[in-house]
Amino acid sequence: MPVSRPDLRGHTVLALHAHPDDESIFTGITLRRLADAGARTVLVVATAGELGSSRVPLRAGETVPERRIAELERAAELLGVSRLVLLGHRDSGLPGWESAQHARALIAADPLHLARIVAELADDEGADTIVHDDEHGIYGHPDHRAVHRIGATAAELLAATSYRITVDREHLHVSARDQHLVHGAARAASVPFGRVTAEIALAVAGTAEHLTVKHSAITAHESQVDPAVLPADFAAAYGYEWYVRTGAPGVLDALGNAHLLGAAAPAR
Repeated sequence: MPVSRPDLRGHTVLALHAHPDDESIFTGITLRRLADAGARTVLVVATAGELGSSRVPLRAGETVPERRIAELERAAELLGVSRLVLLGHRDSGLPGWESAQHARALIAADPLHLARIVAELADDEGADTIVHDDEHGIYGHPDHRAVHRIGATAAELLAATSYRITVDREHLHVSARDQHLVHGAARAASVPFGRVTAEIALAVAGTAEHLTVKHSAITAHESQVDPAVLPADFAAAYGYEWYVRTGAPGVLDALGNAHLLGAAAPAR
């Protein structure tokens, strides 16, 4: 069954993420489909993913944060993002790392203050929907948990519909055993990830073309993602994006529900 293209002109969606590449891995299809349907998308990224080294050589004088922001800009372009906003905080690192004590670390920031900034941005943009990580931070990373607090509070301040990003760990166990990037991230953080299928309100899928764009957006983050780690059956691991909704049905509901569409099959 083909994927429908609703008319979402006049709607604005704000998507809040912790680090460069999260937008592509967890919401790439969603952002591209929103743009294709005429919605305005505002991507807000809290940090530049400063920690860690680059897996590719940097240009002369280039820093890791500069490279990651440049990659983020390229990915945002591929995903049809209308506006990219950086909150300017620092990657906090994994649980227990001393980097969490850095003065600019995201988890050291006042979440209410940042929520007000995000809410004001959403209000200025006329956004009726805010997308952000779920309360588990998808896989428990401190910055993802912080993004949940910020996004959920911003949505409450605006009385906006909130879509909390997660992954369906049962689906991934069956269809993409250890082949999604979240598997390695969860191992690194020594935490569980995602939710069981019954807890998930909405799954968004796309056509083979959307999967191609998502693949390109993920690999645009070449300082972080080795294309060789992405599975040959890309759709099995990345063909769905999952959300738990707070509030009335909103814009993202118009894109799914993927299990009813059977939309990922053409991209396998």
